[in-house]
Parts: sequence; C-alpha cells; structure tokens
Amino acid sequence: MWIKVKSGLVAILDSNGGVSMSDAPIRLLEESLGKIVLVKLKGDRRIRGRLEGYDQHMNLFLEDAEEILSNNETRSLGPIILRGDNVVIISPAG
Repeated sequence: MWIKVKSGLVAILDSNGGVSMSDAPIRLLEESLGKIVLVKLKGDRRIRGRLEGYDQHMNLFLEDAEEILSNNETRSLGPIILRGDNVVIISPAG
C-alpha cells in the first residue's frame, strides 16, 4: 500500500491501484465543511461548531463553537482550533 495525494485528498491505494475505505473519513470531513459538527475530545469534553477547515493531522478549525457541559448547558467559545491529538470522534450534527 502507498499514499497518493489527488485533489487535496489523501487516499491509500491497495496493490491493485484501487482506493481503500480509508478515504471515507476524509470525504466525510470534506462534505462537512461549512456545516455543524459535534466533536468529542479526550477527557469527555464535547464541542459543537461549524467546521471551517482541517488538516492532515485532523486539527479542526471551528467557527461559532460552543462546549456542551455535563448538564447539557452550553458555553460559547467562538472561533477555535482543536488539536487533532485530542479528537476522539467527529460527527456531522445534521
């Protein structure tokens, strides 16, 4: 297997040159740009916001972000960058 970069997407090709399922997460992120996502972080923290960008390390840039507290109240955070090392789950909210 090897990595090929095409149209800004990274895909792992199998020995026959076919694209493996590993491009599905990148495709989902690409489709989620400009939309609301829910991000679960290490330490059981949850952040919701509009995904405006990401990079190969899964660092995420969210606008209008808010933290969802344990009592389901929210705390406004505004624009933030989440470090990919801390991300456990990214889920489209809609």
